[in-house]
Formats: sequence, C-alpha cells, structure tokens
Amino acid sequence: MNRRDYSNMIKTEAKRLGFLSCGISKAEFLEAEAPRLEKWLNKNMQGEMGYMANHFDKRLDPTKLVDGAKSVVSLILNYYPSKIQNPDSFKISKYAYGTDYHFVIKDKLKQLLAYIENEIGEVNGRAFVDSAPVLDKAWAARSGLGWMGKHSNLLTKEVGSFYFIAELIIDMDLEYDTPTTDHCGTCTACIDACPTQAIVEPYVVDGSKCISYFTIELKNEIPTEFKGQLDEWMFGCDVCQDVCPWNRFSKPHSEPLFEANSELLKMSYKDWEELTEEVFKKVFKNSAVKRTKYSGLQRNISFLKK
Repeated sequence: MNRRDYSNMIKTEAKRLGFLSCGISKAEFLEAEAPRLEKWLNKNMQGEMGYMANHFDKRLDPTKLVDGAKSVVSLILNYYPSKIQNPDSFKISKYAYGTDYHFVIKDKLKQLLAYIENEIGEVNGRAFVDSAPVLDKAWAARSGLGWMGKHSNLLTKEVGSFYFIAELIIDMDLEYDTPTTDHCGTCTACIDACPTQAIVEPYVVDGSKCISYFTIELKNEIPTEFKGQLDEWMFGCDVCQDVCPWNRFSKPHSEPLFEANSELLKMSYKDWEELTEEVFKKVFKNSAVKRTKYSGLQRNISFLKK
C-alpha cells in the first residue's frame, strides 16, 4: 500500500466517525503565518489571553509538538443545531448548546488514532482539540478544508463555518492536499455586522474587542465603553457567522451529544436573571459554558441588564 491508500483509509474512517471532512498537510513551519501572528501579538490583540503569546515557536512548527512529525491530519465536525434558543432570551453561542466539544472530539480522535495503529501500523502522534498551541484554522486551510474568511473563521462553500476544527499530528508520510481558493469576494457582511467592530480589517480580528472574549476569556469586569454593544450575548457570539451568506448552506449536525438541553432552549430573560447555581449546574452539566462558571455568567447577564 502507498501513501495515497493510507490517506484514503484515514479519510474514510474519519467520515465513519462522524467528521464532516478530513484534509492532510505536510508538518512543517508555517512561514506565512509567522509574521501575521507576530504583528497581531505586537498590537496586543490578544487582550488578557496571555497564553496566546506563549510557545510562539510551537504554534508555528508541529515538529516541536510531536517528534518526527510528518503529517497534520485536520478534521472538521459540524455543530449547527436543528433548534435554537427562545428569541426572548439572552444568547449563547450555538457551539455551546450541547456537551463540551473537547470531550466529544477527543474521543473521536483517539478512535481515529487507534484505527491508524491497528490498520496501518505503529504511529507516534498526538490529538489536538483547541487545547494546545496549534493554529487550527491555518492547518485546516492548508489541507484544503476551506478558506479563512474575513471574520477569520474557516469557511467552506458546502457547509459554511459552523463546525469545530481538530488535528492529529503524526510521524507518518501521507498524501498531502492542496489549499482551496478564497470565495469571500467583495462581501463585507461580517465586518459591517460585528457589534463591537472587532473585525478591524478583512481577515483580522482584534480579540480584545470580541464579544466572545468579553463573555468567556476576560476575567475582570467588561469595559463600560462596550455597554449596550454586546447584542444580548451572554456566552460567546455568532453574529459574524449568522450574517455570512455561506452559512445559508449550514445543515443540522447528527451528533447526539451536541443536542441542546431542552431547558436551555426554553429559558427567557426572566429565567436567566433568576438563574440559581443549582439550575446552572443542571443545565450546563457537561457544557463548555462551565468555563465561565456561575459567577462569570452572572457578571455577563448583569452587564447586559444594566
């Protein structure tokens, strides 16, 4: 068997595990991304996300994460829901409706790695789900899974952008895919719609102005100058994705673990304002929303209410 056969086997198994698609790129230094990342950090667009400045070399070079790395296997998993929240409610980003994606995807990646070892041979590799210094979107774009939109999310013509990105970095030579072309054209829908003007120029997001940053990453108080600009988002934000014309092709996911808690979808403004810690723990038992803790969600709701 050759590299093409092995690559096809991996892609077929990825599909069986529920991934939307799988692309493969050569594990090498991300030369084009290095100056972009450096410029972004120099402008302090990471805000208080200090970890973004850590491990600069590892972010750009997968061989520093996995000894002898030869291939980056990128995968995307749909999370677009079939039902959304009650419109008379503070809003939660759609990716956080169901079980925390870290657990769901990590489990699938472990299964894929086990399949490679059982069917192809011993491999040294690691699974990554948004929890290590890996530039997920850059690798997914390199492997032809989509292009980087003006809102800096990965986009595909077939299904838009409502999906998670993950990788396996392995020491196996495979057949590499090629990047696709950019299809944003002259559209500026995401730039025009961003409530806090966080998309400071096409393809560049100032993280320190993003609603997701304020409601999830920021541990201090939300700056008062953004009062009235959070568009009722209490956890994350989907505005730039919701307005993107390519997302009219989004289709509901088929992952049972991403199904929303029915209680969450029904809750109203009043329910959220009266939220107790007990209800918080019940509704968000295995959810990514636990990242903000009860106190963080309370802070966000208070900021939106005032």
